[in-house]
Amino acid sequence: MKREELKKLNLTDEQIDKVMSLHGADVENSKSKIDELNKTNESLQSQIAERDKDLKSLKKQAGDNEELTNQFKDLQSKYKQDTENLSKELQQTKLNSAVDSALGKAKVRNSKAAKALLNLDEVKLNDKGEVEGLDDQINSLQKSDGYLFDRGNKEPYQPQGGDGNTDPDPVAIMTNIFKGDK
Repeated sequence: MKREELKKLNLTDEQIDKVMSLHGADVENSKSKIDELNKTNESLQSQIAERDKDLKSLKKQAGDNEELTNQFKDLQSKYKQDTENLSKELQQTKLNSAVDSALGKAKVRNSKAAKALLNLDEVKLNDKGEVEGLDDQINSLQKSDGYLFDRGNKEPYQPQGGDGNTDPDPVAIMTNIFKGDK
């Protein structure tokens, strides 16, 4: 998104600054989530590399020794379980990030409160990394708990007597007095 594109839409400089500020915040939020996922991925990769190194070393030492072979099998099963747990954890992190992103796009004011009202057991990530089962829940939540979402005000706020005239209409006051209204 560039300022020139927004100027072509006949937005004022102030409006452009606000749009760019909001867009910048979204970009920074996305960058932090990407950094978090990259760090998690690096950690997992290093753990897998260390595990493979340990397994190869132990296999070389084991040879015909039955006790070492049993240790090797125990470590293999432990590492397999650890790998499955880490994969599940990574999948959950990806799902949480995708849910947060979808809630951000829906302009949720408080994502923690909105998440509490969602049934995340029905939300899944497909093979393409897209969230399934969330859009219907968000739409339902927008109808039932609309206060959680920033829908923006399309009409400017005008208080009573907001026409700029601070003097009350004397004719209306006198009419109300005679009617019994004050």
